[in-house]
Amino acid sequence: MHVYGASQLHGAQPLQGPHWNRSTTPASGAQPTDSVEFSAAAEAAMSAAEGGDFRADLVARVRAQIGDGSYDTPDKMAMAFDAMLDELV
Repeated sequence: MHVYGASQLHGAQPLQGPHWNRSTTPASGAQPTDSVEFSAAAEAAMSAAEGGDFRADLVARVRAQIGDGSYDTPDKMAMAFDAMLDELV
């Protein structure tokens, strides 16, 4: 190895490292396989997105109530608050 100092310019260097070649296949020779598992919440979200249990009349009624300000009642807020506290405890 020659060291010429900081003022010496060198030509282009190769992109691959000077280290060993790493094999991407396991030692047994079997090809690895990928697998995916969905949670129950994810499956429910996917079925809802596909139109599984969609009730257009309920959605329209709730949107109208939110629009005119009658959806948020003190009773509903108290129930939501109690449910949130139950989950935190």
